[in-house]
Amino acid sequence: MKGGFEVVHGALDLIQPHEQWEYNIIGLQGASSSNFPKPMVVENRSNLEKNELSEWVEHVTKQLIEDLPETVGEGLKTEEVTIVGGSFAPVLQWGNEAAGSQSNNLSTGDINGGLSRLDEHGLGLIALLLECAVAISVDNLGEAHRMLLELTQMASPYGASCAERVVSYFAKAMASRVINSWLGLCSPLISHKAVHSSLQIFNNISPFIKFAHFTSNQSILEAFHRRDMVHIIDLDIMQGLQWPALFHILATRIEGPPHIRMTGMGSSIELLTQTGKQLSNFARRLGLSFEFHPVAKKFGEINDITSLQIRRGETLAVHWLQHSLYDATGPDWKTIRLLEELAPRVITLVEQEISHGGSFLDRFVGSLHYYSTIFDSLGASFPSDDPGRHRVEHCLLYREINNIMAIGGPARSGEDKFRQWRSEMAARNCFVQVPMSGNAMAQAQLILNMFPPAHGYSLVQGEGTLRLGWKDTGLYSASAWTSQAYR
Repeated sequence: MKGGFEVVHGALDLIQPHEQWEYNIIGLQGASSSNFPKPMVVENRSNLEKNELSEWVEHVTKQLIEDLPETVGEGLKTEEVTIVGGSFAPVLQWGNEAAGSQSNNLSTGDINGGLSRLDEHGLGLIALLLECAVAISVDNLGEAHRMLLELTQMASPYGASCAERVVSYFAKAMASRVINSWLGLCSPLISHKAVHSSLQIFNNISPFIKFAHFTSNQSILEAFHRRDMVHIIDLDIMQGLQWPALFHILATRIEGPPHIRMTGMGSSIELLTQTGKQLSNFARRLGLSFEFHPVAKKFGEINDITSLQIRRGETLAVHWLQHSLYDATGPDWKTIRLLEELAPRVITLVEQEISHGGSFLDRFVGSLHYYSTIFDSLGASFPSDDPGRHRVEHCLLYREINNIMAIGGPARSGEDKFRQWRSEMAARNCFVQVPMSGNAMAQAQLILNMFPPAHGYSLVQGEGTLRLGWKDTGLYSASAWTSQAYR
């Protein structure tokens, strides 16, 4: 259908943006699903494939854990550290008295043992970074500073290997953490315009953003079936790149388009106003009845939901694309309380498969494995000197790494963050999970086919959730929820 969307089996068609608000229409074809490979049990490290950074991280971390002494005197405690896409492994943490004598004992010798076929420079960098993380975790900041100086001289964000680039950004973030610990400083202010422009590049070169947008749009579309008045609350709307696709299909519904209201939340009223104008102009060209309401506030900081201007008779959808760039929603406990009070028809939730809670080592190990995998996926598709790849790594991925490592997660207030929102939602009696439909699965598979090498990305559907990852590591998950009031 020229100039519009073609509906195939009730699904939302994909669009491929060339510019911010210009789209080509791509008809949806059938697609089959593929599962994540099962986690590999390594019996012989010499069988590891070369240049698989995410595998390096997992197995070097395991070796690091094995090398830690079983007893180091008083102050020893055992924690469980979650490796995303891997397994639970015990990690020993020392008290300050033991730290001075033990934190320097880790070496790359045993780590390199059976990994001689891999890049020794990359392995040495990762091993030193892991040793530095242990020093930071026990407040041995002087030793951590010495290792960070060494790492910054050995690793560059422009390096040819993914290992060197990842280590460079982690070292920079951990250096910020050391400075913060000494001086009590916080993270610098965020340039939202730079973040937004980098997200556009990420949207064009990787399937992760498109996966989040189109799977969520499909669930919202199904919740809006035969509804004449609809209201979408986007908890962090940014530039609103997700919504033109949904507008297209709503404008061409057989039963006619609904009246659409949208509440866009964010930190800058200037950017929100600009986004609202762009969406309003786009809706006008489609002949849609549309209203936009900007709210320059975090969702979890709202004291009265009347400020969201909920109207009787509207079908309400709440969308939340989570990220680690900054704290977009405020305290988690207040966010979920407000969601319970709103009782929306559908909540679309896209999560990064990474935990922001737990100890520093917990976050470090999980983040290192997670971002190593993302760097691997970009490195498999783009050369080291590709400007778009560097922009994404420098303006997005590094910012997330810095926020997790230097600040301690998206929350700057010290509020506890939920380890996994899906688990928290399931534990509440107010919400019921809505299984992602076959149409959402088909669209996600089509998205993967748009990004070579297609064999590297993996898609799995289970327990009503769609998960997108690279090789054997899940990176993003999409789920939909409804209020008990609709059950």
